[in-house]
Amino acid sequence: MLKGMSRYTIGLSYSKGQNISYKMLVIGTLGEWFWWDRLWLPGNLTWADLKDEDGLVYARPSHLYITLPYALIFLMVRYLFERLIATPLAASLGITEKTRHRVEHNTVLEQHFRTKSKNPGQADIDGLCKKCGWSSRQVERWFRRRRNQDRPGVLKKFREASWRMIFYLLAFIGGIIALYDKPWFYNVPEVWSDYPKQSMLDSQYWYYTVEMSFYLSLVLRITFDVKRKDFKEQIIHHWATLTLLAFSWCGNYIRVGTLVLLIHDSSDILLESAKIFNYAKWFKTCNGIFVVFAAVFIVTRLIIFPFWIIHCTWVYPPLYYPPFFGYYFFNFMLIVLLMLHIFWAYLILRMVKMFLFGSLTKDERSDNEEDEEDDGETSMTEDNDEHVKVTNGCRGGGRANHH
Repeated sequence: MLKGMSRYTIGLSYSKGQNISYKMLVIGTLGEWFWWDRLWLPGNLTWADLKDEDGLVYARPSHLYITLPYALIFLMVRYLFERLIATPLAASLGITEKTRHRVEHNTVLEQHFRTKSKNPGQADIDGLCKKCGWSSRQVERWFRRRRNQDRPGVLKKFREASWRMIFYLLAFIGGIIALYDKPWFYNVPEVWSDYPKQSMLDSQYWYYTVEMSFYLSLVLRITFDVKRKDFKEQIIHHWATLTLLAFSWCGNYIRVGTLVLLIHDSSDILLESAKIFNYAKWFKTCNGIFVVFAAVFIVTRLIIFPFWIIHCTWVYPPLYYPPFFGYYFFNFMLIVLLMLHIFWAYLILRMVKMFLFGSLTKDERSDNEEDEEDDGETSMTEDNDEHVKVTNGCRGGGRANHH
């Protein structure tokens, strides 16, 4: 019997060893396929042609591993910044959290709120009134206050906007320092000079590393940050940006990548600045910055980006080498970003239109807090929700897009 068990144990171990070997073989095969030269490089080149020699240093996929610990460092720095700098700054500007009414606990209404709808229709309200024994007015007020409880306060929004504004400002300055003396900064087709045998510069390494780490930190925090109506578009944008940066790094499209980063940061500084002044209720300053932001966004994202950057990445490479997978994939990711730019430009132009005609009532992206009745001063027959707020460019929430 012991001999039988021994044979069984040996057989089981052998079977497990076979499974492990098979899995390792599959992983190795997938790795070889993923890093196949024809996917990343022009047909006349291999990875062996990009070895560091003769003073030339090339980007390696392993260089990107450092972005994860740097992203965690960004999260720690952000935590300290928001509490030690942004919070006192908000207090000095008079930014305080609005006192909100806490809803009376009601099991029936809470269950409907969590499982069915946060904004029930009249038919649902009538049914809930019968279950609770409340009036329609009381049920509507409960849902309105319950929705407001889940909305982020102005202090949280201010701290987030302050953090992003500081980063984009410093990143933009760093990008200018890294690119101002490069020929492709003034003549975009120069990005393909000697491609792909382009040595990586220290300034490019740190510019990419810092930007990728920051975007990765945004992805790690996105479920905890303020969620806006374009939450899904933000997720697509962050992942598209990270994919584009990682692919451009591995395929040595670094020169183009630095230009794309600089274009994005230029308008984001103004957007976050407008939000900050909006939360501080400096509405005239906010409006002025928002108009400038709208102009910069249109110029950089809808003119320079497609007609300079994408034109350069689509038209010029085939003059140097036959198109390959990396060429098509890189341009596809740029088109994805362009589609998001068009979506956000539409929202921005809507805000500008309402700003010019004085009819802007809300932020097109923000999930704004709803008006509440003051139980002590407002009669049950007065419907304050029908009150129309006429504001200008940023007062409704001061947003346009995160990117």
